[in-house]
Amino acid sequence: MLLAGGAGSGSIVMIVGYLVVIIAIFYFMMVRPQKKEQKRKDEMFACMEPGNPVMTTSGFYGVIIDITDEDVIVEFGNNKNCRIVMTKEAIAKVEKAE
Repeated sequence: MLLAGGAGSGSIVMIVGYLVVIIAIFYFMMVRPQKKEQKRKDEMFACMEPGNPVMTTSGFYGVIIDITDEDVIVEFGNNKNCRIVMTKEAIAKVEKAE
């Protein structure tokens, strides 16, 4: 009887160990990359300025005309009347104007 009780507690420790390993794998494969990507986007949004060329998530290229706290006005093409208000999250890439 003493061996049965000891074997049971050993298997509980192994189950807890497996759970810790699985949680660590999920963290390093899912949560950590998302945090890195969010940090990269936050840095990109912080350095956006009017005049910077941008690419939207739809693949359109334009130039930032104005920036507010949540939105950006982007001008597309050479037509000065083609300006669209969009959220900052719709910007996929910002290129610094030289």
